[in-house]
Amino acid sequence: MSGAAPLSGTQHTIRAGHYTATIASVGASLRVLRFQARDLVVPFEADQVRPAYRGATLAPWPNRVVDGRYTFAGLEQILALTEPSRGHALHGLAAWLDFKQIEKGPGHVVLATTIEAQAGYPFQVGLETTYALNGSGLTQTVRATNLGAQTAPFGTGPHPYLVAGPDPLDAWTLELPADQVSAVTADRLIPTGMRAVDEDEPARFDFRVPRRIADARIDHAFTDLRADANGRYAVRVTNDSGSGVQMTWDHRCRWVQVHTADLPGTTHDRVGLAVEPMTCPPDAFNSHRDLILLDPGESTTVSWTIAAIESSADE
Repeated sequence: MSGAAPLSGTQHTIRAGHYTATIASVGASLRVLRFQARDLVVPFEADQVRPAYRGATLAPWPNRVVDGRYTFAGLEQILALTEPSRGHALHGLAAWLDFKQIEKGPGHVVLATTIEAQAGYPFQVGLETTYALNGSGLTQTVRATNLGAQTAPFGTGPHPYLVAGPDPLDAWTLELPADQVSAVTADRLIPTGMRAVDEDEPARFDFRVPRRIADARIDHAFTDLRADANGRYAVRVTNDSGSGVQMTWDHRCRWVQVHTADLPGTTHDRVGLAVEPMTCPPDAFNSHRDLILLDPGESTTVSWTIAAIESSADE
């Protein structure tokens, strides 16, 4: 149809300093983030159905609800299985909603939507997200408000795939300051308990000292994060030149899912490193670990920042 919006929704481009970002309204998805001419996240085309959850805003839960079932306030809830291959409800309900613009400036945009009460999630939650650029990078802030009359379980996080440079992911160096990793079943990624990152397969999970990712296959949640001197957690990915990208956040996200995007036989295989700060772990609707409980009228706000790492030759 002539004049139809792109498949990823309305496009919102913002700029500041050497940074440019484009946010697609479907899922309030970070479609493009560039520093100078360098991609910091894996982009996708505007007139393209977003590949999986690339850049999406995840709410009212990040990651998985196992079997799509949970009990809250004494009532069992059954969610649609949006990860059919593993039989789980994946990454919430907001990722395919169309967020509407409520404010826009040269370096920022504010988008909003409502998660309506529905089967499996009988709660009404308003979401507002701000993307703001400055010379220090791109900060996304998510504010959730319980619009209903009963307490609502809630969690959130983003889903960018970070890019350190043109070399293959195996050649990138990862710094991940986490002491614990969630063990999962090999077939369905169901959490089975916590492990020290150096207890089992340290070559796969222990990146507290920066080193190459090499052939590690990772799709796991990490916690017991070590804060930097500013009280923030930072995951950094760099190439051999020392340039790359980092993601930072504070204690409101005590978890981070890291995924090496292993999709053998596809053009998406290991194209970037998913780094997903999360307010709660996988299957938090069942474990209740770090689950946010929003009382009627109550709001919660969380944020994270993506920024370029420049090599000494770039500076």
